[in-house]
Amino acid sequence: MRPAVIYTIGSPRASGTLAAMSYLDRSSRVWIWCGWTAVAALSCAWVSEAAAGPVPVSTVAELQAAVANAAPGDEIILAPGNYLLPNKLSCVNDGTADQRIIIRADNLGDAVVQMDNVEGFHVQGAYWEFANLDIEGVCANDNNCEHAFHVTGDADGTWIHHNVVHGFNAQLKANGTETGPNGERVWPDDVVVEYNEMYNPAARQTGNPVTPIDVVGGRRWIVRGNFIHDFAKGGGNNISYAAFLKGNSRDGVFERNLIVCEHLHTGQIRLGLSFGGGGTGPDSICEDMTCNPEHQDGIMRNNIIARCPTDVGIYVNEGQNSLIYNNTLYDTTGIDMRFATTTGEVRNNLMTGQIRNRDGSTANFASNLQMASNGDFQAWFTDPDALDFSLVDGSMFVDQGESLAEVIDDYCTNIRDDGTHDLGALEFDGDGTCDTSKPPEGGGDGDGDGDGDGDGDTGDGDGDSGDGDGDPGDGDGDPAGDGDGDGGGDGDTDGGGETAGTDGAANEGGSGEGCSCSAQPARDRGGLMLLAGLGLLGLRRRRRS
Repeated sequence: MRPAVIYTIGSPRASGTLAAMSYLDRSSRVWIWCGWTAVAALSCAWVSEAAAGPVPVSTVAELQAAVANAAPGDEIILAPGNYLLPNKLSCVNDGTADQRIIIRADNLGDAVVQMDNVEGFHVQGAYWEFANLDIEGVCANDNNCEHAFHVTGDADGTWIHHNVVHGFNAQLKANGTETGPNGERVWPDDVVVEYNEMYNPAARQTGNPVTPIDVVGGRRWIVRGNFIHDFAKGGGNNISYAAFLKGNSRDGVFERNLIVCEHLHTGQIRLGLSFGGGGTGPDSICEDMTCNPEHQDGIMRNNIIARCPTDVGIYVNEGQNSLIYNNTLYDTTGIDMRFATTTGEVRNNLMTGQIRNRDGSTANFASNLQMASNGDFQAWFTDPDALDFSLVDGSMFVDQGESLAEVIDDYCTNIRDDGTHDLGALEFDGDGTCDTSKPPEGGGDGDGDGDGDGDGDTGDGDGDSGDGDGDPGDGDGDPAGDGDGDGGGDGDTDGGGETAGTDGAANEGGSGEGCSCSAQPARDRGGLMLLAGLGLLGLRRRRRS
């Protein structure tokens, strides 16, 4: 419930003076307005509040209060400065599709939010939005800074965009929340994560999972236009992923992301995008009470994945009907499609390394240029080591692909409208120019309906090895788990070899590494807050415009 919000204007003895008001019902925005009458009696009336608006904050205390009291339409705007959070911020109140609850700075870099705790924003309510924030984990021990964002339960419609997030094991973690006595759970759906930069300045010295975008369960996630780099895991099995969707998630989309495994530093085993990762367990934490398939109906298209020399750029583990279309992979060992549940298509990709069906996978391959060397790429493009993929010689891949209905534009949002598609993420016959050093903004959603959600595609579902990987959220043993009590990691069976790649690591079986966090069910968001006597009249709050 929201604390009483009190105004005092003028003398209590003046007839008609507004003495107090208290917020009563967040969903309908109803207030009690109270005024002193001529005979000093307190008279109150029910009044609806005008639409919410900007809520400027300039201190941690103001930010905490604004988040705790947030209601649909609130726009919490951080003034320039540093905000060191002493504990997590629980975003439990619901916004709506038309009136989101927004936390942002005016410009990226204005506000630096520092976190010295397991997780920062724990998003449990629907339709929250986070933008233009520089979020930094500052824990002395890497085991302690797990997630900048932990998205759980009914947090449908969360939108995370235009942020820089660094210094965490999993910058974004998502998983279900247990809601019933028989293990029933709900998962956040329709989440969009776009145009963010996520990285770590050094390898994370932890045995916990290291994956900047770690999603277990959920439907229709879109991961678009992000720059994800330098996500090494310095402890445990040394295996990390850029991003994955797993836990029987479905209809996911990975598009136009720039993944650079080794950009600021080198070493360890770093994989790119994945549906399924190393596998999830136990089944009770996955959608429909089964973790096989790990992802259904996902699509990865128009991504550039570079400098992952020790393992694959794309890994599909038990990904049913996975579409891997028009990606460019440079200096990786290729694409692995793995295990009998994995089906789908791998088409129009341009890559070093090879495409493999492993351990019973039956995916179809067509119109790919694989087994190119780094030297081939250096002859075809201006400077691929500097992420400059401007064309020098495209005779091997320009106009060599198939025209695919699910791919209407390219990495730089140039429309593929000249007939036969080029291989890879870039359409060199397309309209406009392309800066490949960073992901572009805009573009179509690939399914032709123009709504930006790609809802007509099969989704991409990435996914790292498992959810028993020890990170917060799914009862996997990290400090932000979902309280399922398994406490032994989220099912990542990292077992020893490279999870996806050349050494053929198996499902990452529950190593039990983790922080054992628990995502508690969201607290009651409604209720009545009455005035607690005239002593409260000393409290004041500036009204939002």
